[in-house]
Amino acid sequence: MSKSLHFARVKSLDFARDRPVDSPVGRPEFAIAAALAVLMAVLASVSPSFFTPGNLRDVFIANLPVLIVAIGGTFVILTGEIDISCGSMFAVCSVVAGLAAKASDSVSFAMAAAFVVGATLGAMNGVLVAYAGIPSIVVTLASMVALRDGLRWATGGTWVTDLPTSFQWFGMPAAAYPVVAAIVAIAALGAGAWVLGNLSGGRAVYAVGSNRSAARLAGLRVDRVRLVVFVIAGLLTALAAVLNSVRFTQIPSNTGLGLEMKVIAAVVVGGTAITGGRGTLRGTALGVLLLGVVGPALTFFGISAYWERALQGAIILTAVSAKAWKR
Repeated sequence: MSKSLHFARVKSLDFARDRPVDSPVGRPEFAIAAALAVLMAVLASVSPSFFTPGNLRDVFIANLPVLIVAIGGTFVILTGEIDISCGSMFAVCSVVAGLAAKASDSVSFAMAAAFVVGATLGAMNGVLVAYAGIPSIVVTLASMVALRDGLRWATGGTWVTDLPTSFQWFGMPAAAYPVVAAIVAIAALGAGAWVLGNLSGGRAVYAVGSNRSAARLAGLRVDRVRLVVFVIAGLLTALAAVLNSVRFTQIPSNTGLGLEMKVIAAVVVGGTAITGGRGTLRGTALGVLLLGVVGPALTFFGISAYWERALQGAIILTAVSAKAWKR
């Protein structure tokens, strides 16, 4: 092996390993945590009723799909790609899960059907991006429109109704659902963080996003890594769709509208570089929490909910500007 190739291999692997540095110095997560703490302190003084168990449970359940989809979105963005089709994919997986549950009266079959569809749609995006060389923004934009309009055509805009009782709340009491959902979310978040921080595949994700050419010289299968992250995103979108669908007696065919923007915003606010190579799932979780609390907080402050998007946009702009200033 030539000296230059050996140097590229060593630098690429070291760089990939060093991206998720565990040192707290300069961590964007600390700035997000500080902003969240300030918001919570203001809420505690102005409207303590925000912290009632029922309201906190509602905030968690409302943001659960965003959190789980954002885990997959983080994997994608870490490689320097982007996925704006997750909202439409979420809708397709939700409808498929509902129809499968009606046809089989089996939660397991409904989940399996949603996972197959999610993985397939993610793989389609990944193949077009990694092997056809089409930019991910173009591929996923086309997927977003095609899936949404295709679903509208297939369902005629009608909702999936008459879901079996075994499907709702996974056949458990409604009070047990938040506990199960929390366990699933924590498990998905922990597994994703462990993969990124401990497995060679996780280091490969950082390496591909940091320097694709160096990663290829280091012997990494760059195209396969890019394909796999889209499949992971599809599987997690399917999981989020199932967890959300079991809460209701019917599934709207237009569910998931705007989900992609919430996911990308949470990932970016959480400190993941939109160009790839830097970020953590810990930061993504904090980003989901911060943006998820903003909307309900406005209501408790007596401010019109129409300001929610404006405030979220200001938070995103501040986060991106701070990272640009730091560079």
